[in-house]
Amino acid sequence: MGQDAFMEPSASPLAVFKCQLYLILLGTCSALTLRVPADTVHGIEGLPLLLPVHYSFQSPAPGIQITWLLERPGSFSRFLLTSVNQSTVPDLEFQHKFTLRPPNASLLIRQLHFSDEGHYIVKINVKGNGTISASHRIQVTVDVPVTKPLVGSEPSSGVVEHVGNITLTCSALNGTRVLYLWLKDGQPVHSTSSTTLSPNNDTLLIAPVMRGDVGNYSCLAWNAVSEMESEPITPTIYYGPYGLTVNSDKGLKVGEVFTADVGEAILFHCSADSNPPNVYSWIRRGGNTTHIVKHGPHFEVVSDKVARKTTDYMCRAYNNVTGKGDETQFTVIITSIGQEKLMQKESSLSPLAAITAVSLFVIISMSLLFIWKKYQPHKVLQRKLDSRPSVEHKKLHISPHILSGHEDALGDFGIYEFVAQPDSSLIRRAQDIPSTVYEVIQHVPEPPSSRNHECQ
Repeated sequence: MGQDAFMEPSASPLAVFKCQLYLILLGTCSALTLRVPADTVHGIEGLPLLLPVHYSFQSPAPGIQITWLLERPGSFSRFLLTSVNQSTVPDLEFQHKFTLRPPNASLLIRQLHFSDEGHYIVKINVKGNGTISASHRIQVTVDVPVTKPLVGSEPSSGVVEHVGNITLTCSALNGTRVLYLWLKDGQPVHSTSSTTLSPNNDTLLIAPVMRGDVGNYSCLAWNAVSEMESEPITPTIYYGPYGLTVNSDKGLKVGEVFTADVGEAILFHCSADSNPPNVYSWIRRGGNTTHIVKHGPHFEVVSDKVARKTTDYMCRAYNNVTGKGDETQFTVIITSIGQEKLMQKESSLSPLAAITAVSLFVIISMSLLFIWKKYQPHKVLQRKLDSRPSVEHKKLHISPHILSGHEDALGDFGIYEFVAQPDSSLIRRAQDIPSTVYEVIQHVPEPPSSRNHECQ
């Protein structure tokens, strides 16, 4: 079993005592360790097979002998080959079928056949200050790889749920010691109250079939050296209808009641889980009478063409294969809530528009008034006068027409320039000069001759 083999059983107090005794008498305690990766090795028919063996010992040994034997059930052990140090002595009966390369103890079988099955026994003897030995047994099996399995279904035409049965079979043309595993949608299938597996799992019986048995079935064929999975198959199971529902593309649905606005068209859709697909009928109910209005999964109701504000309808689904049917009722109510909301929305927009217009008018008026006040002509002229620099020698030049006191004001219009005199009194008087043309004309002093004439 891949365990170490010693001269005496390991982990034994007696073995430890003997080893200590040998250490005292011989000066050493040599132990032989032998290991194999597995007790059973699976090979493929017609291909080589290696039986790996590893061994080691603590002290140098002048001689190492390796021997391989084959033991078949019901027969004696047969000698295969042996080696002493670096020399190998094969058995000519097998015509060099087995190869050993010492000091490596692994055995190579050049071409494996079914006749090579059995227990292979390896023995190793180490000669030093005494002889120690170890041995191990390895079982060899020969298999043929499996080919891709094929899956069949009976009956192939399909069955009805709760009534029919389905039998699935799996077979691989090639392969030895083949085992089978059934998968449904990639998950293993186990035996249940309605599912039965054969002893070697190559047959799956479902009786009776249910809607839950619908799926993709595949078979996995495998042995010790290979595995292959079949193509999936989907048995035909007829069922339904289940879960009948009615939905619409617009409108409000509360339970089994649909509401729609006047002038609105609503498209209804009726659906149910079924195989094969259902046959649908739309029925309008009025009082104690019913009337089929349409066939098919879709039905359109135009609200402005409905005479009544509240109408009861019914959708009926029927499966022609299973012979089962189902129906569901719903009510359509025509309202004008949407139009009222639209009118309220439009009416609420009128005061808002008026307020917006008045606000814009006030803002624009205030802006224009502000601009007009800011940019008046006399203000501009005043700022120009205030901004002119003072000159060391300034003179006040007045037009002769102004000094003459001419009464015709049309000739007095023009551009006037005031120059201040160096006298500080004149400067103060210039600051008191009015800023407009008309004020300048009014304050022009009269000629001396005129005042003298009046005095006389």
